[in-house]
Amino acid sequence: MVTWVRGHFTNVHGTLEFDPTSPAIASVEAQIDARQLWTGEPDRDTHLKSADFLDVEHFPEIRFRSNRTDAASPHQYHVSGDLTIRGITREAVLDVTYLGEWQTGYWVDGIDKGPILRAGFEAFTKINRHDFNVNWNSTLDRGGIVVGNEVFITLDVEALRSPQAAAPSLSKM
Repeated sequence: MVTWVRGHFTNVHGTLEFDPTSPAIASVEAQIDARQLWTGEPDRDTHLKSADFLDVEHFPEIRFRSNRTDAASPHQYHVSGDLTIRGITREAVLDVTYLGEWQTGYWVDGIDKGPILRAGFEAFTKINRHDFNVNWNSTLDRGGIVVGNEVFITLDVEALRSPQAAAPSLSKM
């Protein structure tokens, strides 16, 4: 491997239930449109979307569903759950930092819907691409390989409290 390649997904949706006073009952579900991968290089994006990597024609969505949350400190959590890529589900553990909550304006189609509670989170995990049957590789002219085995995932999440939520700390992405 010569350099890191960073990519981004747009069209990410999900739900989050979180109360900082009771993190053990937190839950999260997320859906990522794998077809919306962007690395800044169109030919690379096409290859990453192909059957060699994400195979978005057959598996257009990446999913995560939590099944356990453990507090490491007042603002640090380990969120375990099922990660599904290419139709293969494996356990993944997210190291999550809770960044806090704040009230802001909420605009929909140019109309001020009043203040809404937002919560911020940052999460990291590392997966092995072979666990999801992503096996393509090629050798470099001077030795080495094109693609490493580990994929580092960073999530920046801003969750909005659902208007139906009773508790102010119950959030929805």
